[in-house]
Amino acid sequence: MINKEILSFCLKKGILLDKEVLELFSNYPDLESAKFFIEKIKEVSSVNVLTKHTFIENITHFNKAVEFLPEERKKKLEKLKINLGLSIEIIKEISEPNIQESKIIEEKNDSVRVISNYLSPSKKLTVSDFVTHFRNRFNSLKNILQENSSLTNLTSISKISPERKVFSLIGLISSKKVSKNKNLLLEIEDLTGKITVLINKDKKDLFSLAEDLPLDSVIGFKGTISKGTSNKNIFFVNEIILPESSLSLRKKSPIEEFALFIGDIHIGSKLFLEKNFLKFIDYLNGKVPNTPEVSKIKYLFIVGDLIAGVANYPGQEKELSLSDLESHFQKAAELLSKIRSDIKIIISTGNHDGVRIMEPQPLINEKYAWPLYNLKNISFVTNPSLINFGFSNSFSGFNILLYHGFSFFYYADNIPSLIKQKSAHRPELIMDYLLKYRHLAPTHSSTQYYPSEKDSLLIQEVPDIFISGHTHKSGVMYHNNILIISVSSWESMTGYQEKRGAEPDFCKVPIFNLKTGSIKILDFEQ
Repeated sequence: MINKEILSFCLKKGILLDKEVLELFSNYPDLESAKFFIEKIKEVSSVNVLTKHTFIENITHFNKAVEFLPEERKKKLEKLKINLGLSIEIIKEISEPNIQESKIIEEKNDSVRVISNYLSPSKKLTVSDFVTHFRNRFNSLKNILQENSSLTNLTSISKISPERKVFSLIGLISSKKVSKNKNLLLEIEDLTGKITVLINKDKKDLFSLAEDLPLDSVIGFKGTISKGTSNKNIFFVNEIILPESSLSLRKKSPIEEFALFIGDIHIGSKLFLEKNFLKFIDYLNGKVPNTPEVSKIKYLFIVGDLIAGVANYPGQEKELSLSDLESHFQKAAELLSKIRSDIKIIISTGNHDGVRIMEPQPLINEKYAWPLYNLKNISFVTNPSLINFGFSNSFSGFNILLYHGFSFFYYADNIPSLIKQKSAHRPELIMDYLLKYRHLAPTHSSTQYYPSEKDSLLIQEVPDIFISGHTHKSGVMYHNNILIISVSSWESMTGYQEKRGAEPDFCKVPIFNLKTGSIKILDFEQ
């Protein structure tokens, strides 16, 4: 048995493997690659107990360490990473390249690569898990904010001195309230202490920005210190600095290809718009006239709620055409198998897909979705996840952040500017808002989440594209050169949505040209 040999090897090297990792290696036939992988991960991680979390955290360092190995060796290691769920490499099939692009295509090793795929261990949670989670979130966002040159004379709360005139603080907002004088008071904290900060109501723009600050977000403040009526220090704010997400330019690929984005298909519902979806599949397969771009469509992203699922809201069972998860996924596989095989389909998880509500949500469960796992052009990623696609030897590709959007309604209902803009019907505004704070759900109560050591909802790396669903509203906009896409639904309005006052969009498909950067919306509703 290979696991005995792996165990023997690890004992000699002073390495311990947890049960999950050992099981992952147990069915892998290439013993030498497994040994090499374990040894290298041990070197770059400097830990003695290897878990899957260790592999995920150190995979980038591992990739750099093996960068100059022979190609054959690297291919073997890539297969091992796929077996461990650490990488997705999909080799592209090119048919009839034109003369102008042939040289570039020959260079191109096109694939879909997972940059961040979040897997949370199963264990009993304690208060210390949340403390560690928030501490690490604070440090990550503090590091981002420290790069902003506006935060001059930066100090920690415990080192505040009355002698300082103008200085800066970075703090996590733990509470907000309005004073008797109608000024806004925030309590912020860092790792050294707490302080009250005041935003004067007469500073209109600053006050408006401060009203929108979400609880538990990490923000930079610039101002002066003074004693309050209770002889406590109060920090008077002159400037607020957000972590922000920004790109200097919009990427363009040297090759003309197209990516499409859909979600909230809800297969298995009586209200599933199957005829419209089949019309979409006909389009992808080149059966619709006057659509020359179709042959260059290479990527289809599905951002959660592929199926209707079961027991997601009161009375849902009356609206289902199929009664169990497995039959939902069988129907989904039947439909997606009709799409031509050279289109890469990437599916992330949503709250209807038979997984836990707590984020990050794991991959769609193979136990129920096995028919989908049998389709070779489909890859599964977690919710959220960060994916790179469309890369080549001469182009770094596009990084796309996929998040289903469960937190969105909280911000639509609680942030003053988003309430005024009726953002529940314009979710791209919520996405724009969250990019400013570098977090998909900064407020503790805005979504159910697993308090992992590394915050999976933190936007650590700024994406080129940010895509979400959940609201069933279609929208596109840019935020500091980041393309924001919200997708519509393929299910008619449910009774539950009607009670909530929803106004869903149907069968709209954003199509993105990787070469020109243009985006338009295809309509399959009619």
